[in-house]
Amino acid sequence: MTLRARFLRDETGAATVEFALVAPTMLITLFGLFDIGHGMYTKAQLQGAIEKASRNSTIEGATTGSLDTMVRNNVRRVSPAATVTFTRASYANFTDVGQAEDFGDVNSNGACDNGETFEDANANGVWDANRGQNGNGGARDAVLYGVTVSYPRLFPIGRLIGQPSTMTLNSTTILRNQPYGLQRGAPATGKCA
Repeated sequence: MTLRARFLRDETGAATVEFALVAPTMLITLFGLFDIGHGMYTKAQLQGAIEKASRNSTIEGATTGSLDTMVRNNVRRVSPAATVTFTRASYANFTDVGQAEDFGDVNSNGACDNGETFEDANANGVWDANRGQNGNGGARDAVLYGVTVSYPRLFPIGRLIGQPSTMTLNSTTILRNQPYGLQRGAPATGKCA
C-alpha cells in the first residue's frame, strides 16, 4: 500500500478533529444556559426577598433599613457583586397606585393646562402624572416597593450575541402599612402651571 493510500484511510485523530469542530458551539450553548439559569435564580431570590420584606414591613417595629438590608443580603448570596437600589412611593389606597393626580379639565383636552385646578395628592405643589409620595407614607397607606438589581454576568457569553455585560433585574410589590398612627389628611388643591 502506498503512503498516499495509507494516509487517506487513516482515521486516528478523527475524533479530536470532530470534537474541535463541535466544542465551541457546545460550550457557548452550555455557558449561555448557565447564564440564563443564574439570571432566573437571581430573579427568584429577589422576588422572594421582597415578598418576605413586605410581610415583615407589617410589623410595627420594622424599619426601612432592616428591610432593605434583608433584601440586599438575600440577593448578594447569589450575586455577590450586585448593586441593589430601592424605591418607595406611598399612596392613600391601592387604587391610587400609578394614577395621575385629579384635575379639573376645563377645556376637555386631557391635559392639566395653565390655570386648571388639581388635587395635590403628593403635596409637592405641582401636578404629577403619578400621585405617589416618595417614601413609606403613613398609617394604612399603600406602598409601592421597588428593587433594582444590577450585577456583572457570571458568564461573558452574552457579549457574543450582543447582550450587555451587566444584567439588570427589577421587581416590585405593593403592601399596606399597618394602622399604628394617623393616616395623612385630605390633599390640598393647586393651579396647573
